[in-house]
Amino acid sequence: MKSVIYHALSQKEANDSDVQPSGAQRAEAFVRAFLKRSTPRMSPQAREDQLQRKAVVLEYFTRHKRKEKKKKAKGLSARQRRELRLFDIKPEQQSLFLPLHELWKQYIRDLCSGLKPDTQPQMIQAKLLKADLHGAIISVTKSKCPSYVGITGILLQETKHIFKIITKEDRLKVIPKLNCV
Repeated sequence: MKSVIYHALSQKEANDSDVQPSGAQRAEAFVRAFLKRSTPRMSPQAREDQLQRKAVVLEYFTRHKRKEKKKKAKGLSARQRRELRLFDIKPEQQSLFLPLHELWKQYIRDLCSGLKPDTQPQMIQAKLLKADLHGAIISVTKSKCPSYVGITGILLQETKHIFKIITKEDRLKVIPKLNCV
């Protein structure tokens, strides 16, 4: 069948239409080149030996594509948070924090329930130092500013430099951590 197709065209017509008979030599050269690309870690001697004995599993190489950097969704800046008033507590929400204190008490009970009466005090201190204080009743005992001394309330929010507490009179107080005990 091949001979009929290739001999039906003259040599000039075959060159013009870019159709050429693939001779045994060209096919063999192509197969050798293909095998060399597909098995780069094998020596030519090992490749020939492998072909004589059993089937060859060809490796599949892909070109390394550059990884596209995913854009991280950035959070809001401090200025944007202040403008949106994300952390401000509205007066109508201030009375809702008494149940928060009850939850905190339950949290501390659960935290200390694993402790036995004969537990070392250092162990208890370590657990209490790591405990979350949101919902705890705290009071200022010493301060560089005398107006802060005696303020007592439920801790609502703790930031790097301040505590926000709500007093019994439903007033939100901001207490700086610096120079306060």
